[in-house]
Amino acid sequence: MAPRGRKEGVTALPGGSGQRVKSTLLRTAYAPVQGWRYATAGLRPLPDVVIVGAQRSGTTSMHTWLCSHPAVAPLRYTELHYFDVHYDRGERWYRTHYPIARGTRSIESSPYMLFHPLAPVRAGTDLPVKTRFIALLRDPVERAISHYWHERRLGRETEPLEVALALEDERLAGQTEVVERGEKSFQHRNRSYQARGLYAEQLRRWFGAVGHDRILIVESEELFRRPEAASEVLDWLGLERFDVPFPAVNEARREHEADIAIQQNLNRHFAPHNEELFELLGRRMWNR
Repeated sequence: MAPRGRKEGVTALPGGSGQRVKSTLLRTAYAPVQGWRYATAGLRPLPDVVIVGAQRSGTTSMHTWLCSHPAVAPLRYTELHYFDVHYDRGERWYRTHYPIARGTRSIESSPYMLFHPLAPVRAGTDLPVKTRFIALLRDPVERAISHYWHERRLGRETEPLEVALALEDERLAGQTEVVERGEKSFQHRNRSYQARGLYAEQLRRWFGAVGHDRILIVESEELFRRPEAASEVLDWLGLERFDVPFPAVNEARREHEADIAIQQNLNRHFAPHNEELFELLGRRMWNR
């Protein structure tokens, strides 16, 4: 039996070398499979549906639910982030993650895409005109707070909520330009608590790149409040309704609720941006 703290078949070496040996073995075993996927990439159609965001708005729940549909073929990973983070890897890499065509739909979810300034044009240029997009919009106040606790849970944020929100403009200064050059930005992706809630400007980019008709805008709260809302997504996609309930997954645990003063400040901050969104969409959301 292997000693406590070790796994069978992996030699424990100083400085974490045992983990490196294990990783090397896994890559070696994985290489033939990945090579076969690259060789057959041309047989793997691009996605029928892409969930583009917003982060912390039920995208994981939506992807999990849609992939449980009998007419949908699941992907190798939940989030590929090709059009936002990994675009430099090329289309063949992207295609390797999809199944070979067998008369089923394929659905991807990468919730950074809605916010990423280059993703709309990239997706609009590279994906077939039949590809449809889903944008889940959560009340930006709740989305920002959930995003914060998500980063705290992952160890990427150490400041209190009020301080993190106050630092956001400073942290994001110049980061949009970094991303627009095709580079990656930790701050842009992970510290954009309030910026990601400015939905109108993000949707305008998407409407300009792929058109209004190819994007379904869904109020996140409706999915969990009204079961029929999820079935309406199936109708829009042309999929038959089925009896699997819409799940609630990937919730960010909060150590405590935000102070009323913080919530009020966020409400004031988002109020004009929400009105801009409601005018753009022709409907109000989140009971506002």
